[in-house]
Amino acid sequence: MSATLTDIRITPLSPRFAAEVVGLDLREPLDDVTRAELYDAFVQYHVLCFRDQHLDQDEQVAFSEQFGPLERHTLRNRGKINPLVHVVHNLNDDSKPSGKVKSTGWHSDKSFRPEPSLATILHAVTMPPDGGDTVFADMIAAYEALPEAEKRALGGVRVIHSWELSRENRGRVMSAEEAADAPPNSHPLVRTQPESRRKSLFMGEHCSHIDGLPIEEGRARLEKLEEFATQERFTYRHKWRAGDMLMWDNRCLLHRADPNFDAARFPRVLHRTCLRGTAPI
Repeated sequence: MSATLTDIRITPLSPRFAAEVVGLDLREPLDDVTRAELYDAFVQYHVLCFRDQHLDQDEQVAFSEQFGPLERHTLRNRGKINPLVHVVHNLNDDSKPSGKVKSTGWHSDKSFRPEPSLATILHAVTMPPDGGDTVFADMIAAYEALPEAEKRALGGVRVIHSWELSRENRGRVMSAEEAADAPPNSHPLVRTQPESRRKSLFMGEHCSHIDGLPIEEGRARLEKLEEFATQERFTYRHKWRAGDMLMWDNRCLLHRADPNFDAARFPRVLHRTCLRGTAPI
């Protein structure tokens, strides 16, 4: 049976942004009113944490698709895995903790696509007893904190987002097939949120350079801007609990995994789905 709005509590998790949602079993379909209420909260808080969820892969896909079509993933997991689910983990080929944690740089998921991701939905399957946090930075708040002269200077600036370059920076050379599947794309550095009409920065480690500038000069400017935008005053740190499922807005957030746990001893496994977005404006 679907929950009603009177059963659901949405409570802020920090003074900055993010909220928790309790009173829902996401294995059950949402009615239209509840779905609209959740989407409004998603726009308002940027991060929603659904507590005490226990979904398998197909159930996670079914929940996610209630908010729109899902984006395919560039990397394919081995084994019996729903192709719309990407398994985020620190395991080696023997399914033992490898000591390595991926996605520790600030980024927006699938920003290199022509239509970058609207939202990521990430479900904790196996987490370390402590640590393994996910940290978010609010790009609306960061943009609004910039001096007015810098805001004007950033208007009309476009950035090349490249999956290939970001993988090379992580020490992995992509195959020709992967490169053809995810070619670079140009997006505005300052994008407008369609619901609120507020502006935000749109960047992260998938960015290659500023379009029209020498590559090194453009990268230096992006690095300086990212350093400003990811100050603690713009961030929220999510400390995972068993059963948490997060849904966050890739249009106005950067995020990263924090390797603040013994990754050679403890597994960290999460299931990820990504909602397809629209071309930034």
